[in-house]
Amino acid sequence: MDVWLDFFIDPFRFAYMQKAFLITFLIALPMAAMSSLMVLKGWSLMGDAMSHAVLPGIVMAFIAGVPLAVGAFGAGLFCAVATGWLNANSRVKEDTMMGIVFSGMFGLGIVMHVSVRSSLHLDHILFGDMLGVSWSDIGSTALLATLCSTFLITKWRDLVAQAFDGMHAQAIGLKTGWLHYGLLTAIALMIVASLKAVGIILSIALLVAPGAIAFLVARTFVGMLSVAVGSVIMSALIGIFVSYHIDSEPAPTMVLMMTGLFIVALVVSQVRDMRMRQGARSARSERIATVTDN
Repeated sequence: MDVWLDFFIDPFRFAYMQKAFLITFLIALPMAAMSSLMVLKGWSLMGDAMSHAVLPGIVMAFIAGVPLAVGAFGAGLFCAVATGWLNANSRVKEDTMMGIVFSGMFGLGIVMHVSVRSSLHLDHILFGDMLGVSWSDIGSTALLATLCSTFLITKWRDLVAQAFDGMHAQAIGLKTGWLHYGLLTAIALMIVASLKAVGIILSIALLVAPGAIAFLVARTFVGMLSVAVGSVIMSALIGIFVSYHIDSEPAPTMVLMMTGLFIVALVVSQVRDMRMRQGARSARSERIATVTDN
């Protein structure tokens, strides 16, 4: 009994593991909420684009001697605005334009990083350093997560209305432009907030997977939000716990757990839909039989 108890308690005895759990939980709620909205709006590729596009901003911020978060935020927001402007002023589709913009900015970031020979660890930028977070990192993440959560909580009805039907939201008088760029700003801020924990590439998983899992399982937006938050917290708990015992990196392990949850959600949704179709066929057969008998 004591052996099993130690097995479960051991990860929580170390300060670096406690910080890893804490910083992950701080980003869980806003990232899960934004993931749900992005899946509804079809913005999954936008999260991918903005995540990759922050790299040149980070390198430029390092060269200029300003906080890296400032450069990352500016680059991510520039990517979103540039994609919108190019999409509005060209015949190329938005997904194609996003692919061109983010791959170009990511390539620029790699070239700049190699050219300036900075002391920045590229692996930490790309994949995060969850076990190396400091209390100042946790404080800045908490501040950004609070700002984004406040925006989402204050405007969630308007954001949901716009996500389901942008034309209707505009017709009832909502300021869709402000909501659009407000959500883009919140996404950029949360990418910055998650950089230390999961890095550029793995932040994509937090912006896409929770919403996708919730979309398969839930039937209402409130239910979708609950499932999305639960999937992030569960993936964090299991992923960081497993990474401790198998000596792997916690962020990729957490993403693997989230991928596993998506597969489970996909199977559950397929089984549920199959039963619903069978029930509909049975009800139709019963109605036909009743009509025939009469």
